[in-house]
Amino acid sequence: MGSSPTASRSASNNCIQQPNASGQTLQADDHGDTTMTVGEDQMSAEEVEAPQEGMGAVEDGDEDGYRPPLPPRPNLSKTPERPTTPGGLNTSNRPSLLSKPTTAVSSIDIQTLSFPDGSRGTFSTPASRSVSESAALDTPGSMTPKERHSQNGSEGDDATSLMSYAPTMKGTGDLASLLNDDINAQSPAWRLLSSKADTVNPFEAIDYENTSLLNFENEFNEIAPVDSKGGNEEELLTQFKAKYKHYLCLSSAGKPIYSRHGDQNLINGYIGIIQTLISFYEGSKDPLLGFTAGGTRFVIFIAGPLYFVAISRLGESDAQLRSQLEALYMQILSTLTLPTLTHLFSNRPNTDLRRPLEGTETLLSSLADTFTKGSPSALLSALECLKLRKSQRYVINNTLLKARTEKLLYGLIVAGGRLVSVVRPKRHSLHPSDLQLIFNMLFEAGGVKAGGGENWIPLCLPGFNNRGYLYMYVSFLNAYDDGQDGEERPSTPGSGAREDEIAVLLISAEKESFYELKQMRDDVVSQLEKNGSMDIIKAAVRQGRPSTTDIVPGTQLRHFLYKSRANVQYTMPSFTPYFNGLLPQRRLMNLYNNLHAQIHAKHSHLKVLHSVSRDSVSLAWSTPLFEFYCVAGPNASRASIAHGANKVIQWVKREEERVFIIGGAVF
Repeated sequence: MGSSPTASRSASNNCIQQPNASGQTLQADDHGDTTMTVGEDQMSAEEVEAPQEGMGAVEDGDEDGYRPPLPPRPNLSKTPERPTTPGGLNTSNRPSLLSKPTTAVSSIDIQTLSFPDGSRGTFSTPASRSVSESAALDTPGSMTPKERHSQNGSEGDDATSLMSYAPTMKGTGDLASLLNDDINAQSPAWRLLSSKADTVNPFEAIDYENTSLLNFENEFNEIAPVDSKGGNEEELLTQFKAKYKHYLCLSSAGKPIYSRHGDQNLINGYIGIIQTLISFYEGSKDPLLGFTAGGTRFVIFIAGPLYFVAISRLGESDAQLRSQLEALYMQILSTLTLPTLTHLFSNRPNTDLRRPLEGTETLLSSLADTFTKGSPSALLSALECLKLRKSQRYVINNTLLKARTEKLLYGLIVAGGRLVSVVRPKRHSLHPSDLQLIFNMLFEAGGVKAGGGENWIPLCLPGFNNRGYLYMYVSFLNAYDDGQDGEERPSTPGSGAREDEIAVLLISAEKESFYELKQMRDDVVSQLEKNGSMDIIKAAVRQGRPSTTDIVPGTQLRHFLYKSRANVQYTMPSFTPYFNGLLPQRRLMNLYNNLHAQIHAKHSHLKVLHSVSRDSVSLAWSTPLFEFYCVAGPNASRASIAHGANKVIQWVKREEERVFIIGGAVF
């Protein structure tokens, strides 16, 4: 047994070091024996040979029982290599080890961050930094386990644990600094994911098979009549219940008048239940306005002797459904007038109104289908105009005024379902609801066009006068040249052939004014062709609506609605290329319906509404001058959508006299 520390045998690697009160280090080996080591500045090599007091004597000749003290371990942060044999240790310049706690317990304040994809992450705040972390950050030369491993080729001290290193990692900072003071900020790695890119369009990442609108494209399929033997009634009831929206009209006596889906034999049971509910609440002087059953909303509108019911699973508000029922009521009045309707039910309360309305079911159904598909005009109670230069519209207005006859009340030119020009008396203007009925009759129902190029139609315009008839001369022109290939025609989804039509509408209060209005129509068309205005109108129809990127290059907005309150008109971009098809357009209109309902909710004082959902980001902005609604992809930031909205509003103000008819031609 040698007398110097260099001759002592190395201890097992599985030892535990503990500092005592005098700064010495006690070591316990695998056999339970305890040895003590000290540095050179505390004890000489000769003193190391002598047994320490209190350690017990060692029997002579028992080499196996003798455990010589081990030298202090080297400072791993300064020693480039670790010797492989005990004989290679140099204790002359080895500093003493400083005792450090191996674990630290501190309270941690956890902040939770929700990512756009629905996942969550947790982060600690600076106040929660542990004691050992603070010490490690303040101690020069402190290293992570990976750094120690790269320098020493081992995992470092065998007397330390993993918890000794964990708190020494640099903290991530507080939540605000982590997000760079922007709650919508995303890391470059996050943006590299295709589903997180700014170019993701609204509703693009949604699997349509998992949506509630899975069978919406079958919404407008007709239900067959009930078999006289009743063999197919169960199947037809299944089809009836699968519809997303129903419109019912019945009399106060419970007589069915109109149903969008199903014939009388199929809906009789439902009509009876609805009539009973309405009558019960009317008897208690508390009329029933609506109720919810499951995920279906029932809204009731009572107009004199008529009950209108809307049954919807599309998420529309009561106010929106009630305005649609009012439009159906106006459609009935446009056929019968209010005095006629009142007279029928005052004499016979159980009158069957289906016979007087025979032939108008197509008008009611086309109007109902327009609401089901989603109508910006009905939602905003406004009209859309064809975009033309101010000077070009001025020429068209003057052409109408010069060709005007004495019996003319209103004159309109409509192209592609959008208003081109209007001539009217100075103190009268057409109500948007009346124009909606006219446009529905001409461009949606299709019955008027089937009559040929010219039509003479008596109708009541309830917004103008619900007590009498006006007479409308209608003439259709094709927006395309006869030799133009149909493949060159734009196909706006949901528009059908209405984009191809240009109509001249001349309205008079005189029943015998057909030939005078026909002559005026011929003069107007001839003059428009002569001064080139007809070609301008056709070119504007063929061009269609611009896209959002045509209006604001590089914008992340995919669609918007802008309504001018003063002019009661609105403008919007094309549905293509981001909303092709019936289902995407219905989803878009659902979004607009929700924004509109929240902005116009009773007792609501919202002026700006920013809505973030899984599949889209949307914005609503209401001022005394305009209403604005827009939608972008799910990864669009608040700053980008606000910037795009401001750019669109600036564009509308700059193009106001092109996208809106201001004043019109007045006589």
